[in-house]
Amino acid sequence: MVPMCDGVRLATDVYLPHSKPAPVILMRTPYNKEVYSRVARNRAAAGYACVVQDSRGRFASEGANLPFEGDGWWDKTDGYDTLEWIATQPWCNGRIGMHAGSAMGIAQFMAAATGTRRLSFLRIPFATPNIYAMAYSNGLFKKSLVEAWLAENKFAQQALDTWMSHPTYDSYWSARDARDRFNKFNVPALHIGGWYDIFASGTLEGFMGLQAKGGSGACGRQKLIMGPYPHTEYEQRGELTFPGADEPPWYHAEGDIPWFDFYLKGIDNGISGVPVVTYYVMGDVADPTAPGNCWRTADAWPPFETRQRPLYLHADLTLGNEIGDEKPLSYDYDPEDPVPTIGGPQYFLPAGPMDQRRIEARRDLLVFTGKPLAHPLEITGRVALKLWASTDAPDTDFIARLCDVYPGGRSINICEGGVRARLRESLSKEVPVEPRKAYLFDIDLGTTSIIVNRRHRIRVHITSSSYPGYAANSNSGKGYPRFVEPRVAHNTVYMGAERPSRILLPVRD
Repeated sequence: MVPMCDGVRLATDVYLPHSKPAPVILMRTPYNKEVYSRVARNRAAAGYACVVQDSRGRFASEGANLPFEGDGWWDKTDGYDTLEWIATQPWCNGRIGMHAGSAMGIAQFMAAATGTRRLSFLRIPFATPNIYAMAYSNGLFKKSLVEAWLAENKFAQQALDTWMSHPTYDSYWSARDARDRFNKFNVPALHIGGWYDIFASGTLEGFMGLQAKGGSGACGRQKLIMGPYPHTEYEQRGELTFPGADEPPWYHAEGDIPWFDFYLKGIDNGISGVPVVTYYVMGDVADPTAPGNCWRTADAWPPFETRQRPLYLHADLTLGNEIGDEKPLSYDYDPEDPVPTIGGPQYFLPAGPMDQRRIEARRDLLVFTGKPLAHPLEITGRVALKLWASTDAPDTDFIARLCDVYPGGRSINICEGGVRARLRESLSKEVPVEPRKAYLFDIDLGTTSIIVNRRHRIRVHITSSSYPGYAANSNSGKGYPRFVEPRVAHNTVYMGAERPSRILLPVRD
């Protein structure tokens, strides 16, 4: 029971190798340290002291049962205190790394953001330095993820109440945002993520931010792996299987041990030669001759310069290279009959690439489709939508999705994003909407890498719900994300020279 700075004791298991002192691998977890006993024993057998700790308030540890509240720098400093304790133990040789992903990866970001000098390496799969992004995607409450994760892990009800009471990026979230402390990081890291992961943007933000803005031990010393994964390391899900995607080309059969051998033991095993960026370019899985479906490497992310190629939305539900002088399109969004979530960046719901045709006939979803491509089109980078729209309700959501339509008709989601109307100007401040007034909504659809094959078509969805992946906006302007006084919203999308709604695709010149 290791005491923290405020006297609260955290349950901590230590697995020691035969030879001591030794380098240390630390795992801080909200998921019960007992679950990781086999992993810890394997680390000890490989010559590491492995420390596994129940985070504050979890399982055998003391303290309040609230997620991440002891992990960082803003109140308690459990990660920092634990590292200081490890460094004083006779079995520690002074070299310490951290390991494990998702919530445990977030704990790594929080510990390193304290400015500790005790760390020598971080391996961070599928995590984010921005806790707000765990609860909200650009203002849209991640209903399925948050409610199921908090309930399954039996966190105190206070956690859900607190997160739901802070729907904007306010001082509560900014005080917990490691992105503002990248300059305090002093450690190299391996970042692992997936194009369909709930934390895809967070993985990229962590890598790019530390690579450019990290402290002396972090800047220029980050590495990145991005594959076609949801929230599962080197494991594909969904309705497509991308060939050769389960392992990067330099993947070691020993898993993560070579990384720790290099950074904690100083063994020259080839890890130093692993490219800075390794990413998978998705492609047509039905055509073995199609471009893409391969791993690439680069010195940075983005891997090359791109231009934003616009495809304009047209009133005949097509996408085109030219702006048309066209009339708007409208639909009614009923929050009591929301569009179902089909695949995409989910965790407790089926995730990954899935055929969207089952929802495309709905009247509350506009489907814009381009002509069959004469040549393959590579899309690598951040996808954005400039959407001119209005609503007759006090508030609503707009959600967009980019799809790859196969010649046989399958409509496969690539990436998606949304915006809450009241947060159109800033995630930090709600600005009421004027009924039936057209606003320009900037919608971030996230980052991807795919080559859409010839004869395929580009498709864009515009709707106002994706439930239960995201909470259904009641349109009342009250109580969001709680469901208060639901009403139907009449939402309108504008096109033409004055209000040119368009998707922006990152393509090479």
